[in-house]
Amino acid sequence: MHFFTPAVILPFIGQVDLSGSLLIVFLLCILAVIGFEFVNGFHDTANAVATVIYTKALKPVYAIPWSGTWNFLGVCLGGVTVAMGILKLVPLDNLMTLPVSVGACLVLSVLLSSIIWNLGTWYLGIPCSSSHTMIGSMIGGGLAFTWFYNGPGVNWEKAGEIGSSLILSPLIGFGAAALLMLFLKHVTKSHALFHIPSGENDRPPVLIRLLLVTTCTLVSFFHGSNDGQKGVGLFMLILIAFMPARFAVNHRVSNDKVMAALNQTQQVIDTKLSAGKNHIVTELATAISQTKQSLAEKNEKEVAKTYHYRKQVEGLVKKIRAVIKDKQVPLNQQEKETLTSAAGQLEQVTDFAPVWVIAIISLSLGIGTMIGWKRIVVTIGEKIGNEHLNYAQGATSEIVAASTIGLSTGFGLPVSTTHVLSSGIAGAMVASGGKGNLNNKTLKNIALAWVLTLPVAIILAFLLFMLFHLFI
Repeated sequence: MHFFTPAVILPFIGQVDLSGSLLIVFLLCILAVIGFEFVNGFHDTANAVATVIYTKALKPVYAIPWSGTWNFLGVCLGGVTVAMGILKLVPLDNLMTLPVSVGACLVLSVLLSSIIWNLGTWYLGIPCSSSHTMIGSMIGGGLAFTWFYNGPGVNWEKAGEIGSSLILSPLIGFGAAALLMLFLKHVTKSHALFHIPSGENDRPPVLIRLLLVTTCTLVSFFHGSNDGQKGVGLFMLILIAFMPARFAVNHRVSNDKVMAALNQTQQVIDTKLSAGKNHIVTELATAISQTKQSLAEKNEKEVAKTYHYRKQVEGLVKKIRAVIKDKQVPLNQQEKETLTSAAGQLEQVTDFAPVWVIAIISLSLGIGTMIGWKRIVVTIGEKIGNEHLNYAQGATSEIVAASTIGLSTGFGLPVSTTHVLSSGIAGAMVASGGKGNLNNKTLKNIALAWVLTLPVAIILAFLLFMLFHLFI
């Protein structure tokens, strides 16, 4: 883990204006988020390699580094939409106006509760969702924030949106895998596809092996693009909590670029104002003027001005998109494209992550994939069903998992790789031999962990926040 020592990280951050005790807490938070993503690597990514290992498509010595590499690439190329969705769960705006120690309490409680539950379920070999754990921890930390500071600690609208995604995804995984498996059984004439490997040298034919390796690659990549972004979001939460003036907005987006987007928006809005008064258009025109003023006043070293600038830009982007959607505002196609482009450029001011943050999370996830993978792989490969995985079951579950995770990433929603793939394997097993083909004991353990994860994570994060609040 020498990649992530303070001596390596601090040069990217620059001069850290924190007192001695807070600097120690800051570094602990950095190490904790790296640890969370490292654990996520061998906890969740084991799902991606279980099928290729148990169908003998790849030996573990090849499958693990291969999956780790594609997880790394997934984080690097996956963007930051999911990461920003995670950030919006907690009261960022309030944190920026309170002492840094409050942010430290929130960040530490979220990270440590997530790591504790993940390690516990990993030790027991139970596939459990890192996504559920992290969301529960953030809700628990947010509730504790509300308890102490009487402010909105949880964005319940965003929590509901994310919760729906996490609940529906395993149901989709089960149903889609079962349907795809039934389709293959009735359409495909290849008996080799439904072969159950036995013995060390019983390996799939070349084409089937390529299919299985491809699906493993896709699950690994999309896992990185989705779960990796959660680590990026947590890393950004730390940076914003401790150094809001520096990281609450993207200072690399030049004032000229922001001003160009504002002017483009204003040109479109001016034509609508000249055509007649419209409440939503008038509000947008006012927001443009206010944002121009806050742009001129923003200062990388002053929290209050940075906070005001961030709020103005966020509000402006919402108003631009509201105008685009409002059917009472007549916009031609070119005007819609101009406003959409301007909103996207302005969003880069608030929705971003430095390249070095993405690189650190990528390495943590990739290296974590290569260590500690075996416990979860054994459960996925041997204990969900009462018989060994056949080639079709492995490919079906991974095709469904890759598709579900990829679509969720595209919509900016976090989803559980563990739940999607585990439910996909269960669906494929049911389609092959009915309910009797499932190992009820394993399924009960997975279901129990699924039910307990959110409340346990919420309570644990709440208690940890209270504990840290006494000492930080």
